[in-house]
Amino acid sequence: MLVLTRKINEKIVIGDDIEIVLVDIGKDQVKIGINAPRNVKVHRWEVYEEIQRANREAAKITSLNPLKGLPIDILKNLGKK
Repeated sequence: MLVLTRKINEKIVIGDDIEIVLVDIGKDQVKIGINAPRNVKVHRWEVYEEIQRANREAAKITSLNPLKGLPIDILKNLGKK
């Protein structure tokens, strides 16, 4: 991990197109600003964790019961186009 010391309005650059600016320092928090291209996703850690959890849940197959009544040829062709 790289640890840097910065003062208010000083920047950190990641790559060629991501800028992190120290905006404010309070008693028990630091405010930062992030300038990044729109295609770069930037989330707070707890939001990122929730997105990952939701994605894992969505990827689970909970039951194959709805498929039991389908003819076998339809089941064989699922996913094929």
